[in-house]
Parts: sequence; C-alpha cells; structure tokens
Amino acid sequence: MTEKNSSVYHVISELTKNNISRLIITDKNYPVGIVTEKDIGLFLLNNDTEKNLDDVSISSIMNNLTSVHDSMSVEDCAEMMLEKKIGSLGVVSNNNGLVGIITKTDLASYYVDNCEGRHSVGDVMTISYISMNSEDYLKDVVSKMIGEKISRLFLKNNDNELEGIITFRDLFNVSLEQGNSDTVLDNSDPAISILFTRKGFLSDSGFGKTIQAKDVMSKDIVTVDFKDDLVVACKAMIKNKINGVGVNINGKLGGVVSKTDILKAIYIDK
Repeated sequence: MTEKNSSVYHVISELTKNNISRLIITDKNYPVGIVTEKDIGLFLLNNDTEKNLDDVSISSIMNNLTSVHDSMSVEDCAEMMLEKKIGSLGVVSNNNGLVGIITKTDLASYYVDNCEGRHSVGDVMTISYISMNSEDYLKDVVSKMIGEKISRLFLKNNDNELEGIITFRDLFNVSLEQGNSDTVLDNSDPAISILFTRKGFLSDSGFGKTIQAKDVMSKDIVTVDFKDDLVVACKAMIKNKINGVGVNINGKLGGVVSKTDILKAIYIDK
C-alpha cells in the first residue's frame, strides 16, 4: 500500500523493487483506490509533458477499487474481472471491511490446482501477435502499443528473426532512469550530441526518440506449445511473474496466451 500523495516515480520504484503489479492507494491508511502496472504503463505511454515523475501524484492516475464479498465464487470473480476489464478485485467481509485482494495471478494459481486437463493452450490463445523491428525507436514502439491496445510487443531483427519482447515493465525501467532528468542526451547521430528538455516517450524531442527498442527489450522470451495443457502456461506465467507467454505452433511463434485468457477458461467452465 502507498499513500495517495505519493509520486508516480515512488510507485514505479515500489512496483519494480518488489516485482509486483499493483498497489492499494490509501488516505490516512484507509483504502481509496488502486493503481496497476497497466495504469502507470498507459500514463507513461501517453506522457509527453516536461514534468518530472516525482512531480506527478499517483492520485491523478489511480482508479477506484472494485470490491466483492469474500463469499463470491472464483468463477464469478473471473466473470466480473472480464466484464470490467480489470486485473484485481478487493475482497471484503461483513465484519472486517477490506481483507485483501484477488488478482489474475491468484486465479491462475487456482487453475493450476483445480483445472488440469480441461483446456489446452490452443483452446484459448490469441492466434496472432504484434511485432516491430528491434532497431525502431521507443516513440514508434510505444505509439504502436497504444494504437493496438496491447501491453507487450515482440521485436525482430532485420532478418525477421525473433529477438526480444518489450513490456510495460521494460518501459518502467527506462522511466526510472530518464523520468526525473531535466535533460536527455541524444547520441543517435555519432557526429553530434544534443541535450533535450526531458519529455515523455511520445515526444519528438524526448527520450522516446533517442532510445532504440533493442536497448531496453527483454531477450528471454518465455514460450509454451499450443498443444500443452493450459496449466503449463499458468505455471510459466506464475514462475516468471509475467502476464503472458508466447505460443509456439510447429516450432514457430504463432500467438500469445495471457492471464486474461485464463480468466476466460475459468468462466467457460462456470
């Protein structure tokens, strides 16, 4: 948990340091909202201001916390998350108020323990994926992520070979390095170095136009086979603390399966 007057920089630091994807926002220790990795990611992707991240309050980004009673079934929780397009729910009891949260990761763990043999990866995967060149600038990669409304994008080299993946978490690391700098050094032209006023990913004069995707991408791409039991994908996501994995079809990347797909599988079995 963190107080609502905390800065975006502080929250990103907490998420990254603790390898978590959300924080409950409080006002004098009373829960007033929630902020997720996706919320901050979308803010960063659209941030073209000159404000340092320490000057932006998390209260301007946080969302209301949707809560359910602790007696609600797992299947109904999955349905609510899908309907509201959210990744977590507050859990309340009659006597103690808010007693915790339930997340997509919790439901993936539930699937591992209770649903083996019900679905293959191929039953629920998305049979497509978005990719760009690893030498593209972050500004262009980020614009693509916004346009396609995706939180991960695969990167290929000039030979069209899969080279890496970029996610919100990778963008967080760049933001921590660049987000509180008053200026950004552009060395993209070897003949000249230019200092720019700090702006966000989408600014033509900010760090989004000076850093290539390959400089911040993750090279380790976690994949499963489309014939695998969906439990295998759940375990891979839980173990690696990620929200989705690539899916190999006949030895080549042919799609993606995410924790949202796990929710759909739980809901289908309702």
